[in-house]
Amino acid sequence: MGFTDETVRFNLNDGDKNEISNTLTNVYRSLAEKGYNPINQIVGYVLSGDPAYVPRYNDARNQIRKYERDEIVEELVRYYLKGNGTDL
Repeated sequence: MGFTDETVRFNLNDGDKNEISNTLTNVYRSLAEKGYNPINQIVGYVLSGDPAYVPRYNDARNQIRKYERDEIVEELVRYYLKGNGTDL
């Protein structure tokens, strides 16, 4: 599969955005309850794709694996930009 010089579009529907946000919140809480640093663990998962960064506790591992990592990154970027005054 080759690369192109043309810009490609990536779209995530609005329903998935809310579900991903809720999932990240649930995973964060589960990690915190188990005594992990939630930010470090979520970053580890997103960068590596290794589900071992997220415990099975409260079904957190299965919840986060429902989404592709690029979908999670998109939601994180959107949330960050909105929080910093970018009109999306």
